[in-house]
Amino acid sequence: MPTIPAPQDQWYVVHVLSGAENKVRKHLERRIQAEEMGDYVFEVLVPEELVSEVKGGKKAERNRKFFPGYVIVNMHLLDEHNKLVDQTWYFIQEQDGVINFAGNKQHPIPMPKHEVDSMLAQIKERAGGAKPAVEHEIGDTIAVADGPFQGQNGVIAEIDEEKGELMVSVNIFGRETLVPLEYWQVEKS
Repeated sequence: MPTIPAPQDQWYVVHVLSGAENKVRKHLERRIQAEEMGDYVFEVLVPEELVSEVKGGKKAERNRKFFPGYVIVNMHLLDEHNKLVDQTWYFIQEQDGVINFAGNKQHPIPMPKHEVDSMLAQIKERAGGAKPAVEHEIGDTIAVADGPFQGQNGVIAEIDEEKGELMVSVNIFGRETLVPLEYWQVEKS
């Protein structure tokens, strides 16, 4: 029988209705306070990252979920004898928008520590500035959506992920010229 993590080290993946992740998180957080469940449910996460994209020629930023349709919950669900803690089980199961636990639905298994550590590191790493919504590769043909070369097509020659900058080959006066553009200034063509 596997060792059961300490109550505060148990993390679970909860399957929820798609698009209802933040609503479920907010409702659970309110209910934790109202029903005094803070000794059983410690944290509810909807891992997201801020991404930038161009829509209609305008730069926009939005949150994109790492795991659409899932909420990650740190809670005391299994006791030291590997039995479900009924109070926590029903607290989660009775929440509107919750479908079930991911994996073994009758007897959820906590996420392994290395997966939790990796996920929390990813959340922390991506909490910085906005990342481009579309990943680009060298050789991709793009359309310039903003700046002096707007409306022209080009080919990506170099990518600087740290700066969020692309070197794009565009035709200027009949010659191919490399111009630096930010991720948000281009879109796939």
